[in-house]
Amino acid sequence: MTFISSDGARESAASEQSPRGAPAHTAPSPRKRFYYGWTIVALAAAAMVATLPGRTHGLGMITERLLNDPAFHIDRVSYADLNLWATLLGAAFCLPCGRLIDRYGLRTVLTGTVLCLGVVVLAMTRLTGVVMLFVAIALTRGFGQSALSVVSITMVGKWFSSRKLSLAMAAYAVLMSLGFIGAALWGKEYAAADWRVVWSAMGLLLLFGMAPLGWLLTRNSPEQCGLFLDGEESNNTSTSSDAVGHTLVQALRTPAFWVFGLAVSMYGLIASGVSLFNESILVERGFTVEVYYNMLALTTAVALLAKFPIGWLVQRMPIGRTLSVAMFVLAASLCWLPRVETQPQVVLYAVGMGLSGAAITVIFFTFWGRAYGRAHLGRIQGAAQMLTVFASALGPKMLAECQARTGSYSLIFYTMAVVVSALATWAFFVPIPRPEEAGQPALVLNALSVTQET
Repeated sequence: MTFISSDGARESAASEQSPRGAPAHTAPSPRKRFYYGWTIVALAAAAMVATLPGRTHGLGMITERLLNDPAFHIDRVSYADLNLWATLLGAAFCLPCGRLIDRYGLRTVLTGTVLCLGVVVLAMTRLTGVVMLFVAIALTRGFGQSALSVVSITMVGKWFSSRKLSLAMAAYAVLMSLGFIGAALWGKEYAAADWRVVWSAMGLLLLFGMAPLGWLLTRNSPEQCGLFLDGEESNNTSTSSDAVGHTLVQALRTPAFWVFGLAVSMYGLIASGVSLFNESILVERGFTVEVYYNMLALTTAVALLAKFPIGWLVQRMPIGRTLSVAMFVLAASLCWLPRVETQPQVVLYAVGMGLSGAAITVIFFTFWGRAYGRAHLGRIQGAAQMLTVFASALGPKMLAECQARTGSYSLIFYTMAVVVSALATWAFFVPIPRPEEAGQPALVLNALSVTQET
């Protein structure tokens, strides 16, 4: 198998020289060889796990230690404000990242983003003062939660058609969950260590682990490698939904973009707030720090086990109604949390959050490529990710303000449950677009994009 490295324009030109969208390079029968897209799936999952220092889950592991660090002198509400504005600024990285992916390809953008994140994480361990802490968190949010997440999700969408995208995304989500479980268990082992030790280890892994791996293994598309989409020649010898695709503007004009974008963003708002202050929430309910780490691992494990069954359901059930059911389960879990008093009740809450989170995650990963095609997937994923980042910025702030004003988190959970239920109802009825409704071949769109950018 011969791989070549090129930017998006060169890839587009190579595809145009082949009849009916076939790959530019002759390849043996795809049935006799392993489809490289599955390697991309594993690499994309590793890239998503690598976003941990820039995600709320990662910061949540060191939140209490940061608040107690004499180098910063910061209280909980001030930290929530800092996190809010850092995350909002970091969201600005999403759109340019999507544009860079569509123009320069996955390999270059992945490697560059990981290197930048690693440098920032290491630099953060040497900082003192709230201002520099704010700058560091904003950059980790930008390169990690925003940019690297966009790259990771888009990698799978670029290598699989709508026929196999749900299965590929389920495999991706499972591998990602395993990675986050490992990270949670590793974090538990260092729960009493200085947060700088934890952050230094993460920075070194990014610089000397993920960055070289991304450069060596990432390829921009199957066509660039002389392969057929999904590894099946039939995808290129017949009209396929992936031969057409929406532009970002066209996608933004569809109600489904906003329904799915807002629904997943609401989940992100909840997950970020709960993740950042989960330890505090459980302590309020009378539980220990040990229960916090056990619940974190349990929630992720439940989500892991549910990913493949949910991926199977998404392939066979209307995706809007599947999202609706998941959102109603999330609403029920939010109503249940303020009533939790025993460990079995914590387990029940963790199961509900794990199941709803698994479904919403697989749907989020699958929907954009299935509904809007591959032509401008980087830009569309970037816009969708920006919505989720904005929402995740608001979550911790809302929880911190509610706790400070009322002395409890209960009110905010009930309020969010109402909003989630409304979005679940909307998702049940929204029409789902198809890539061919855009009415423009992907090759034409790519050629126009390259022309405009050059």
